[in-house]
Amino acid sequence: MTRRSHHVRTLLGAAGLAAILGACTPTITQHGYVPDEDRIGSIRTELDDRESIRAKLGSPSTLTAFGDETWLYVSRRVEEFAFYTPKVLDQQVVAINFNDRGFVQDIRRLNLEDGRLIDPVTRETPTLGRELGVLEQLFGNLGRFNTDPGARPTQRR
Repeated sequence: MTRRSHHVRTLLGAAGLAAILGACTPTITQHGYVPDEDRIGSIRTELDDRESIRAKLGSPSTLTAFGDETWLYVSRRVEEFAFYTPKVLDQQVVAINFNDRGFVQDIRRLNLEDGRLIDPVTRETPTLGRELGVLEQLFGNLGRFNTDPGARPTQRR
């Protein structure tokens, strides 16, 4: 082996190692929006209604599950590392409750230590039916080819 080829192999090995180590670095992302303290401080209970809150803070991240009596503004900082489950590093929530007349009743600020994680955008959509295994997904269409271009596709039941 020549000195030059050894040098090239060393550089390629170092570049490959750097690429592998770079792929293993966690990614930290910020999701959502929580208004700043000045905007939240400008809200007046019993004076501001849903429309004035929307004008001051924008649309909420999500509404409570049972009607729109509470608006939630949610911000999360998440660490994602390779194929592991993402880890929530920080969560800030501003919950604005409205009374039955539509005016602000109270405002609460919650963080990660206050309890439950709120996930306004989940990455899974529940569906009906059965889940397919890996082999069923890979080989499920074998033998289901149609050579007639004008024929309609058939559904398997």
